[in-house]
Amino acid sequence: MHGLLATGAVVLGEYAMAGLWPYLAILALIIGLYLVERRHAEAVTRLEENILAILLATITLVSFSQVIARYGFNSGWSGALELTRILFAWMILFGMGYGLKQGLHLGVDAAIRLFPKPVFRIAALFGALCTALYAIILLSADWLSIFGANSSGGAIFYWTKFFNLGLGLDDVRYPEWVQETFGVQERVQRWIAYLMLPIGLALLAYRSLQAIVQIWTGKRELVIAGHEAEDLVAENKDLLKD
Repeated sequence: MHGLLATGAVVLGEYAMAGLWPYLAILALIIGLYLVERRHAEAVTRLEENILAILLATITLVSFSQVIARYGFNSGWSGALELTRILFAWMILFGMGYGLKQGLHLGVDAAIRLFPKPVFRIAALFGALCTALYAIILLSADWLSIFGANSSGGAIFYWTKFFNLGLGLDDVRYPEWVQETFGVQERVQRWIAYLMLPIGLALLAYRSLQAIVQIWTGKRELVIAGHEAEDLVAENKDLLKD
């Protein structure tokens, strides 16, 4: 009897770990980023900028090469459109957190700037908190059941589902030499393409929590670029004249 219970406990433990490991991986990523950023903040910023630049450059290169191939040689790569869509989604998802970190997201702050300073600060904190909750809910809504909400799923659940199924993309395929050398399936797995979905939302949540701390400590006013964008336009209005 004891042996049966022990076996059952081991099986349940393995099942739980099989379901929890994506969450633990995301948590490890955020903790690692926090620790590295404490010592090498500028290096992390440069890395983020380089990743975005590489994604944009790859999209441009693939699109340009397809134009040349189709109009110049009546040829082309069938997976180009799907790849550019994936890369564009990666750039958006990864750029959300970077944009919030740098204060690049545009917003309207005219109303809250009419508030007294203490109320303005509360409104700014509320905005940052809403952004964090938005990202966390999209990342995983399972925790809302604590408050009686009948909701589940999220980006991590969605990605894990495709990871377990091993389904491939429609048009993006591995080169033949990769298939022969590593014995992989013909089509690139969807979980690889969707990997940035949980990572991007986790980074957005992390940057939102950072913004909450910065606003609370007075190091930052808002999570958006409201009047800053207006000032930038005003400073450069002469450049727009013919």
